[in-house]
Formats: sequence, C-alpha cells, structure tokens
Amino acid sequence: MTEAAVSTSTVRLAPNLDAVLDYASAKVDRQAAARVAQAAALPFRARWWAPWALVVTDILALELALLGGLLLRWAISPVVAFELTALQYTGMAVGLLVLPLRHTLDGLYPGYGLGPVERLRRRVCGVAVLITVLICWDFLAGYYSGRDPSPVRGVLIGTLAFAVVICPLAEAATRWLLVRLRCWGIPVAVLGAGRTGELILKTLEKDPSLGLVPVGVFDDDPHKWRRPIRGVPVLGPVARVKSLAKTVRVALVAMPGMHREQLTLLSARLPFPRVILVPDLMGLSTVGIAACDLSGVLAIEVRKNLLVRRNLIIKRVLDYVLGIPLFIVSLPLFALFAAWIRCVSPGPAFYAQDRVGLGGKTIRVWKLRTMYLDADERLAAHLERSPAARREWDEYFKLKDDPRILPGIGYLLRKTSLDELPQLWNVLQGNMSLVGPRPFPRYHLARFRRDFSVLRRGVLPGITGLWQVTSRSNGNLEAQESCDTYYIRNWSVWMDLHLLARTVSAVLSQNGAY
Repeated sequence: MTEAAVSTSTVRLAPNLDAVLDYASAKVDRQAAARVAQAAALPFRARWWAPWALVVTDILALELALLGGLLLRWAISPVVAFELTALQYTGMAVGLLVLPLRHTLDGLYPGYGLGPVERLRRRVCGVAVLITVLICWDFLAGYYSGRDPSPVRGVLIGTLAFAVVICPLAEAATRWLLVRLRCWGIPVAVLGAGRTGELILKTLEKDPSLGLVPVGVFDDDPHKWRRPIRGVPVLGPVARVKSLAKTVRVALVAMPGMHREQLTLLSARLPFPRVILVPDLMGLSTVGIAACDLSGVLAIEVRKNLLVRRNLIIKRVLDYVLGIPLFIVSLPLFALFAAWIRCVSPGPAFYAQDRVGLGGKTIRVWKLRTMYLDADERLAAHLERSPAARREWDEYFKLKDDPRILPGIGYLLRKTSLDELPQLWNVLQGNMSLVGPRPFPRYHLARFRRDFSVLRRGVLPGITGLWQVTSRSNGNLEAQESCDTYYIRNWSVWMDLHLLARTVSAVLSQNGAY
C-alpha cells in the first residue's frame, strides 16, 4: 500500500481527526495501550545527566585552552615583556565560565536534532564571541583606568586560538562516548511506515549523534503492524501514539501523502512538545534549506551556496590560509615517499593525470606514483581475464584487488590517501580547492546525468570532500552524485572545516580506501 493510499485510508476511517486521535481510548483497551508504551520504552532509556557531561566538557576544554594561551604568551615573553598576576588569571578563568550560558541560549545543551555542521558553527561562534567580549572588557577597563596595557589580552587571544580547536574536538569526543555507552539521545515516535518513514529511520540509524532515537513506528496500514523496520517495531495505528505521551517528547511525522488539512490538525493535536513534519523532498533535504514566509504563504528556499560569488571568494581565501602551511609541512613527506617509490620501482616518483576542473577545463592533477609504469597494460589484461573485475570496474572505476599497485609503498599511500598530498600544489595554483567534488576524468563524468555534470563543472574540484569522508571507494555513481549535490547546495565555511576534520578520521580508519 502506498503512502498516499494509507493517508486516504486514514481519512476514510475517521473523517473527523478528533476521532483518529481518540481511537486508542474508544477502540483499544487500556492494557493494549500500556503494552505499546512498554514496548516502545524497552530499547532506550534517556539519561538526564548526558547534557551535563557536555557542560563539564566545555568548561574543562575552555580552561585547557586558557592554559594553552598562557603558555603561548609566556613563550614569546623574551620578545614582548609579560607579567601576569594570580588575580588576573583567576578573573579570566571565572569569566570563561559564562560559556555554558551562551551555549544554552544557542540550544547546544543537549542539542538533540542539530547536525554536526550546525553544532560546529554555534560552538565556535559562541567561544569566539565570549572571548572577544572579555578582550574588549579588559581593553576598556584599562583605557578608562589609565593603566598600562594588560597582559590579559595577549593570553585571551592565545586562548581563542586554542579554544576554536580544542572545544569542538572535546565535544565531539564526549558525544561519541555517550553514543557508544547508549546514554545519548531522547526517544522519538515516527508516524508513517512508508518510504519516507523508512528513510528517516535509516538516517537516524546512520547518524546517532543527532540524539533522536526512534522507539516506535505507527501507521494505519494493518499489513505493516508487527513488522519491524530497521529494527524499530511498528506498534499499530497512528492513534496509539497517544499512549507514549509520558515517555516520548518528539514526534516525526513522515506521512507526506496525508491531506494538508489532516496534517495540520494532526500536528496540532499530537501530545508532544516537539512535532517535526518530514515532507517527501528527500532530494532537497539539506542543511542550507530555509523556510520563507511569503505574506503568510509557507515557501521553501533551496540554495546553491557554492555558486554565489561572495562564497567562492571566501572559500579561496580559506584555501590559501590553510593550504600554504599544509604544503610547507608536507615537503619532508614528499621527499621521504619519493625516495621509497624510486627504490621499489625505477622511474618518476610523481605523475600528473588529466582531470576535468572548473568550467569543464582539463587540469593536471598531481599525485605520488603508486602504480607500475605499465599500469594500463596490466589493468587491460586483468579485466579481460576476470569478468567479476570488469563488473567492479564498470560500477566503481576502482578495484579492491588491483594488479597495478606497487607493493608496500603503493598500498600504504592509497590506504592513507597520502598519495594525494601533492595536490596541495594544485590548490596553491588555483585549479583545485582543499574541499570539493573529486576531480574525475572525462570518461567517469560521462556516466553522470547531464544536469549534474553542469552543476559540478561550476565549482573547483577538491582534495577531500563529502563523498571521500563518507563512502570513499565504496560509493557508487549514485552516492557520488548525491554527496556532491548536497555539498554544492549547502556549502559553508563550517562545512569545509567539518569535512577537513572528518578527513583525518577517515584516513586513519581507512574505510573504503583501496
């Protein structure tokens, strides 16, 4: 039965929505309702102290950043005189305790339902605003009192530099630990067991850091009852969701086929503090989507952030700010790996591939060589001998058992993706970005839909990106298209910083790399 048919069935069974929501009390005995509530409460128990763990983590991380700022200021004291009293240090330590209040106003405690990019943005902005206020306060106090320049400002500037890195990492580690201990999240009821509801369950299962834990699904189609969806039980008709009012605080309505008036009344009558309506717009479900009020008419704005000229300039500045120091730090690695490659296989240690860049132009993408010099001949012979390898190549354009790879160094570089380090030179040249869609050859791009290829050619390709940190070589053409479209539509500085941080963990885990 389709979702539209389910919604029609709901209307037919109860033209009056009050009758739908009173169905449990009129047609279902109290024992059955109690069994529903008990079954939904079994898989998960919320921990009231979990948000407080984030508060403590933020305080400790910020005090650690303050200590780092102090040590950094002491390190340059031979150049610029420095003397800090215990009272001044105590004042800064106490002033930083305001941070939890700021994060509370930003909805970060506990922050259930916030995505990782939005959490990073709010957290970094909160820390930056607090420390900036403290610096301004110290400056004004010193100015009106006529005292000498305070050493507090230098310490606070160093604290800010450490805090924007330490605080998000500490929060992510605490959240990860709470998820592993099954102490993170709040119970959620999902209304609708159709395609949209199943996709919602898959999303929540894939990203437990959101903190939305589905404990039960409700649908008016009797054929779906007692059949779990991704391990979550379907507990009966929509009306029975009332029995969870005391244990569940959030309802996700995934019934896009329901009539507009019924959906409006349903959302108003559901006995939950938070009701989230999920439309059947999964292709447009993005971080950057925004609700617009057009004189009382609800509209949805879908942005293409990375096609805005101002954003392109900001992204280019970020590439140089981060790319230049990364390139300098990588130079010793280039020398080490180049020597190793030449010992295993005589010939050049670096090579360049022709890929499609901005505007469809051909660019030369640099890599450390991980294959034999006669790699093309080896590949052709292998594909001819193995039909299974041919099918794998046609779907992914990669092989898990690749006869072209150099022994030892080749597998190491590809497993860790360090063979792509020379692309930092492409970033400095301006034909690539640190983060963006992968630069593919023309034969690869020819497999995509034309509209997606046009969208992709409008941005710089990147060394890393959303596809690389989620699927890497395990992602097929559909996954690549979905990830790249999502990234282009929703780009922000925070997303780039988030993906760069995730790149480190993706490289260390080596998932999907071969």
